[in-house]
Amino acid sequence: MFFLLLRGQYYKYKSNNKHRPQYQQQQQQQQHQQQHQQQHQQHQQHQQQQHQQQRQHHQHHQHQQHQHQQQQHQHQHQQQQQQQQHQQQHQHHQHQ
Repeated sequence: MFFLLLRGQYYKYKSNNKHRPQYQQQQQQQQHQQQHQQQHQQHQQHQQQQHQQQRQHHQHHQHQQHQHQQQQHQHQHQQQQQQQQHQQQHQHHQHQ
C-alpha cells in the first residue's frame, strides 16, 4: 500500500513536471518582455525630459534675446520676430 501511494505521487509529480517547464518558460518570456517595455518607456521618458529641458532653456534664451532686441528695435519689428521664433520652435518639436 505504501509503495503504491509513493508510486502514485511519483507519477503525479512526473506528469506535473512535464507541464511545469513550459509554464516557467512562458513566465520568463513575459518577464523579459515586461523588462524590455519598461526600458523602452524609460528611454522615451528620458528623451521627453531632455526635450522639455532643451525647450525651456531655448525659450529662456529667446526671452533674453527679446528683451535685448526690444531695446534696440521697434515694437512692431519685435512682434514679427516673436512669431517667427515661435514657428521655428513648433517645427523643431514636430521633427523630434
